[in-house]
Amino acid sequence: MAAHSAEITGDFLAQLKEHLVCRRVAQGMALLEGHRCVLEHFKPEQHHAGLFAGYLAQWVDLGFERPVLVKKILATFSKAIRARLPLLDYLYLRMAEGMVAMSEESKLEAIRHFDFVLSLGDDTDDRELVAIANFWKGRCLRMQGEYDEALARAVKGRDIALECAHEPMAAVSRVLESWLYFQKGDVKQAVEILHQAESVLGKTDDYLTLGNIHSSYGRIARRQGRYQHAIDSFSTAIAYYKRRDPQHRNVARSLNNMAYVKRLIALQLRRKIDAEAARRRKAAARGRSGNGEVKAPYRHRFEQLREEALAELTEAATIYQEYENHHGLGSVNVNYAYLYLDSGDLDRAEAAAKTAFRLGEEKRDNILMARARMVRCMIENARVEEGIGENTEPGNHARLAQDYAHEAVELAKHTQNRRLLAHTYIWQGLTFCNRFFDDPDAARHCYDQAITLSKGGGHAENAWEDLQNLKSKVLRKGDVNPTLRAWSQGSVGEKTFQQLSEEFAELIIPKIWEREGRKVSRVAERLSVSPKKVRRILERVGRKKREP
Repeated sequence: MAAHSAEITGDFLAQLKEHLVCRRVAQGMALLEGHRCVLEHFKPEQHHAGLFAGYLAQWVDLGFERPVLVKKILATFSKAIRARLPLLDYLYLRMAEGMVAMSEESKLEAIRHFDFVLSLGDDTDDRELVAIANFWKGRCLRMQGEYDEALARAVKGRDIALECAHEPMAAVSRVLESWLYFQKGDVKQAVEILHQAESVLGKTDDYLTLGNIHSSYGRIARRQGRYQHAIDSFSTAIAYYKRRDPQHRNVARSLNNMAYVKRLIALQLRRKIDAEAARRRKAAARGRSGNGEVKAPYRHRFEQLREEALAELTEAATIYQEYENHHGLGSVNVNYAYLYLDSGDLDRAEAAAKTAFRLGEEKRDNILMARARMVRCMIENARVEEGIGENTEPGNHARLAQDYAHEAVELAKHTQNRRLLAHTYIWQGLTFCNRFFDDPDAARHCYDQAITLSKGGGHAENAWEDLQNLKSKVLRKGDVNPTLRAWSQGSVGEKTFQQLSEEFAELIIPKIWEREGRKVSRVAERLSVSPKKVRRILERVGRKKREP
């Protein structure tokens, strides 16, 4: 009887698949629990063994136990057994291997498995297999910051699921699709897709995906500066995740996100505290007494937010450590670094940033490494401003800041995360503006790059203040052409408007020509003028320079 109960029947697999595509999660997990003997007495020689491994991988991805269970099952398949598997069984086995690789953040290995499945998927009549392979590959590409292809895969998975009339399955792909639209700057489209997915999945008990939906709402609200709304959304997401597994790794992700939001609120309060302190100093200088009670509530809330953020990061780190999740632990350490930097504890901030970079380096996580290097740049700039170590090593911290900024930019370029790249350019510009380099021209180039990257996509959280800081430094330090300064005061002499236009062209076109790599065609296209006019002005300016 025990041997019979451990059999992988076609009816058992059909039920597992039906519950999967309809997102009847509790029923599917109860079915697996009822067939625990299949797991305990699993034999790879069994009929449908490969299919079962693939279905189990999908259920583990939905929250049934942990990926190590699938890894244990996969280890039983020898090369000889694999060679005798039917095609469909072998494809599902490769899907299971891809899921395990994805859970271990081995993204390239996972994509290799999914690509193999997709290359042979049309040789089967299992369209659900092709849909999930596209969806999982899209997730891996998203993790790598390759948003364009990730979006194409998410859409493909969604369309195939809809062709099969599996609307809940399609809605899961839509959540990934929404997140990618959000990353590409189309917030309206992202929110609309989330609402559509929620209307479908709200009728199911797929708590992980429902949690992901509210986590996405939180990320969008955070980007828009609606911080309390973001906290509420992350709290809702955590409640959904915990209904499936109190220690699920997505709980850690939302805790990490919530901690970052509380840091942003704390920064707002600190600005209020600083403004109040400045007001009180001015009042004291004028012989007036200041009200010492005004800033007390701000100060108390500021400290409370920091303590809450640190506690949430600690809880998140504990969960991520259980999963050995490098990206999650790295993100937690980046946020630790920010909090320590905010409080002036530069040594602890540096240690956390180093840990984040090491974790990213082990998995070749360009996004995490770029973020970690950007924080190191911030830390070294803080040391420059505070004059730390200048007596023994003049310029050492400034050069380190410059190196970290350059590395952050280069790492961010290997992704399609435009906001991250823009933010790294901003900090490269701020580094050029520090009191050691004082190079406004180089800083202005970084500012222009950041502005170009930010068009239509907004800014990363807290990057707007950094951008405005860079703008003020560039404008304050930049040399203003005397002619432009005179014109701004209305001093134009006896010149006509045509003469002013020609003189302005002589000032601006050579600058743009230099910035566009000395390409006349690029200048003409950018300014919507003829190449002939650009050449004429450049020749005229050149003659004037040659004249004594």
